[in-house]
Amino acid sequence: MHTVAILALDQVVPFDMAAPMQAFDWTRLPDGRRPYRVRLCAEATEVRADGGFGLRVDRGLDALAEADTVIVPGCSPDAPPPSAAVIAALRQAAAAGTRIASVCVGAFVLAQAGLLDGLGATTHWVAADDLARRFPRVDVRPDVLYVDNGQILTSAGAAAALDMCLHMIRRDLGSAVAAHSARMSVMPLEREGGQAQFIVHEYPPVPRGSALEPVLEWIEDNLAQEVTLAALAARSGMSERTFSRRFREQTGTTPLQWLLRARVRRAQYLLENSDHPVERIARQAGFGSPTSFRERFRRVAGTTPQAYRAAFHARALAVPEPRP
Repeated sequence: MHTVAILALDQVVPFDMAAPMQAFDWTRLPDGRRPYRVRLCAEATEVRADGGFGLRVDRGLDALAEADTVIVPGCSPDAPPPSAAVIAALRQAAAAGTRIASVCVGAFVLAQAGLLDGLGATTHWVAADDLARRFPRVDVRPDVLYVDNGQILTSAGAAAALDMCLHMIRRDLGSAVAAHSARMSVMPLEREGGQAQFIVHEYPPVPRGSALEPVLEWIEDNLAQEVTLAALAARSGMSERTFSRRFREQTGTTPLQWLLRARVRRAQYLLENSDHPVERIARQAGFGSPTSFRERFRRVAGTTPQAYRAAFHARALAVPEPRP
């Protein structure tokens, strides 16, 4: 039987911990047998969970050495860093060939242990920049649900942990068993959208009162129109060169990139909240053609406009009329 050890660190996120526990615990072989043994372990017998409650854990770090798979859930942003004992136990497990996976910001723990050096990895898109900054030897991929390097896997937000777990189950036991586990979790075996995180890409806000604030508001109000660098510079009372330099200093990007991201954000909103055809949305968001819109949307959002709409379109609930 394959043993899965889930490591509960201080201030563990409950859903990050429970999602893999349930996914593996619900898995059944065609004859009804359980292929996985799920064990919760921790450095101490009592662990604080993010959410204001505590956990009592019977198994210690030695459970990692006995496991075939180790999963590291994410923890609260206020959690202390993992102890030297935890880092040592993870490194020993990796050296022994144990499969190790992280959920959400659990990737930071694997990175701190050096297990992600030179590898591709993901985490929740909100934390991806921080992961890349703190661990430059990690190839951070913020636009996917999970990354499988063979022995080491990482997943994005908590829901993506289920995608990663189903992927591991399919790798271990085949598609039929994984499909049954997916049905038990009430989710598809593989989500559409190129396994992309659906991200609303935002740049850091420009400080209130900045000279650029009126220009950015004007861009948002005129996305469907032709917007040129010369027009933006003129509205700011600057030369194009000075405007471009100031823009990058205050936003971290170029005027063109800001404009394109703003247009994609407008398209995301329209895909979520309207039934307009993609061609019309392309025009409303200011793209010159549906083809250029689809290419830019896929580059920024990691999926097609149609797949994004299928995942996020707001569907009105049908309310039956009251009986007379």
